[in-house]
Amino acid sequence: MIENSKEGYYLSLRQTQKTIGSGKPNWQPWLLYFLRALQQQKRRLEKKIEREHLILGVLPELSLQIIDATKERGRVTIGEIVKLTGANRNTVKKHLAALVEAKQLTQHGRGKGTWYGFV
Repeated sequence: MIENSKEGYYLSLRQTQKTIGSGKPNWQPWLLYFLRALQQQKRRLEKKIEREHLILGVLPELSLQIIDATKERGRVTIGEIVKLTGANRNTVKKHLAALVEAKQLTQHGRGKGTWYGFV
């Protein structure tokens, strides 16, 4: 966030730093920059949550279980999901492929070492 607007950050910081030695420092430039940055971040998170709710509302139950398991563990394997859910291995693979295609999860590796995590 701040990385993308370094120029504005440093400008507001310099404006405030110039007044720190005075008897009455002006914190407004830096505080306004910081509060606007927080506001932008809040908007981004709201959009992300809204998208997640839309997607989760249409996912099959097994896909939701896979996402929940991934949230709890940070990363999961096909074998772990089969053990947790009791679902058929091929069914789990299909759900994982759909979640990867929908960019809900990312696949890391191939073959026996494959694991899945969040984007």
